[in-house]
Amino acid sequence: MNAPSVLTYHVAAPLPEAEALVRGALQQQGFGILTEVDVAATLRQKLGIETKPYRILGACNPKLAHASLEAEPDVGAFLPCGVALREGASPDQTTVAIQNPQLMAQAFSSPALAALAADALARLTAAMDSVGAAT
Repeated sequence: MNAPSVLTYHVAAPLPEAEALVRGALQQQGFGILTEVDVAATLRQKLGIETKPYRILGACNPKLAHASLEAEPDVGAFLPCGVALREGASPDQTTVAIQNPQLMAQAFSSPALAALAADALARLTAAMDSVGAAT
């Protein structure tokens, strides 16, 4: 069975507020943020293009990442888990798209990765549920 590539949530808050909520919820589930990209600022600086606010966070749960790398060293190409936040239909709405960790289990034939991906998915879903996001 193919998992959806992206898990999409809608948060009834402007992007800066939604980002703070998402970061806190991820932290409660054992995730840290390893990378951050302000896409709008980068496009402005590199191309002179103005866009709506858009941020990408690289979320990682160290215990799950370590166990995944032990099970399959090449899984590092899937880490950290991408979390994209963009302005929704209005400035008071934020859309959050999260890379589905089950993709790594589909890419490798490893029962250990399947179990770790299920754990990561449960944690990410719990984090977004705590934010009060509606899918």
